Order: sequence, then structure tokens, then C-alpha cells
Amino acid sequence: MNLTDKIVFITGSSRGIGLAMAQAFAQKDAQVILNSRHELKPEVLQLFEKATHQPGQVLGDISDPEQAQNMIKTIKQTYGQLDVLINNAGITNDKMLLRMTSADFEQVLQTNLVGTFNVLQPALKLMYKQKAGTIINIASVVGLTGNIGQANYAAAKAGILGLTKTTALEGALRGIRCNAIAPGMVATDMTDALSEKVQAELVAKIPLKRAAKPEEIAHTAIFLAENEYITGQTITVDGGMVMQ
Repeated sequence: MNLTDKIVFITGSSRGIGLAMAQAFAQKDAQVILNSRHELKPEVLQLFEKATHQPGQVLGDISDPEQAQNMIKTIKQTYGQLDVLINNAGITNDKMLLRMTSADFEQVLQTNLVGTFNVLQPALKLMYKQKAGTIINIASVVGLTGNIGQANYAAAKAGILGLTKTTALEGALRGIRCNAIAPGMVATDMTDALSEKVQAELVAKIPLKRAAKPEEIAHTAIFLAENEYITGQTITVDGGMVMQ
């Protein structure tokens, strides 16, 4: 896929990995559409000053199915099509299993897994009519390995991997591809909030001995969007943490 002028919608793209992906696609001259639950900060939009296309904005909460459907409807009305969907938005609420309430568990699943479905389904319907499009779901290595204190997050991300494969099988009937990226430790605001001791312990488990840069996840998303013969796959970008 030549990404020039293509319509690319990235959920949760006001910061971190989502914002890095938005910048990467903008550098490929794509029309990027940003998403957040809240109005985007001016400094975020300033990052796209030199882009061929100024980014669009679609505000909304993916955990609400009506809001998710309205987001895709707005994109269709404004741009006429959707070429690339990246389901990136997500939350964490880490607790040990014995202390995790049903509400804690359901909150993370509702946003990370159900929220992905909420956006994916109307987008897939639009792509079916177009008979073209690609979907990239952002999962996590935690969905492959599990992690202490992250039962809800691991379950949600593992669910995304299964959803990705089923979407790839059904989407292939109309030439639509669906893949997942499973990042390991990534240098974002979330990891910066961890203590130096915890960060050091995490890095020690990585063969390449460092966290990923958000841009390295973004480069993988570009690769998956451009390569038209990859579907149903999960690419781990984790410095060697998980070797299957």
C-alpha cells in the first residue's frame, strides 16, 4: 500500500505510542486522524505543522459503543473512506489477583478488548463496502506471557490476539488485512512513572538491554500497513523478551 493521501485513524493518539504512529504515518504523507477522550493540546498539533495533511480530530471514548460508531461515521462523512485503522487506545489498572475486584477486571476489558471491538466492527463494515483496508491492533507481550499484577490487562491483550486472527480470516473475504503488534517495554510516560529500581529490573529481562522507543513501534505499524501480503500475524517488538 502506498500511504500517500490514505486515511489513517489511530485511537488513543494524543501521546506515547499512538502519537508516534500518527507522526510516522504523517511523514508518509497520509491523512492522519487523531483520537482522544479530551480536546488535544496545541503542542500535539504543532508536531504536524510541516505535514502534507494537517491531522483531523475525532474525540470519543472507545469503551462506549455508540461513541465508537459515531467516530467511524464521522470519518466516513468527512473523508469518504477509511484505509487504515489502528486500535491503540487502552488503560491499565494493575493489582494482584486476590485484590482485584470484578469492577477492576471488567474496566480494563471494557476499554482494551471490548473497546477495540467497538471501533473495529463499524470500521470493518466500511472496509467491506470499499473491498479494501487494513487493521492493526496494538496488543502486548503480556498477552502472550501473562504478568504478575496484570490479570485484567493480560486477558484483554490475549483477547485482542484472538480477535485479530478472526478478523483476518473474515476480512480476507474482501481483501482486508488485520495484524497485531505486541510491544514489550516501551519508553513512555507510563514506564517513566515507574521507580528506577523497577525499570532496571524490567530492562534486565530484555536481551537488548533497553526499552523500545515509541518510534520503533511506529515503524512496525508502517511496515504492516504497506506490506499487502501479511495478515493474521502478531509481531512482537520487545528486544527479545519473548522468543516463540
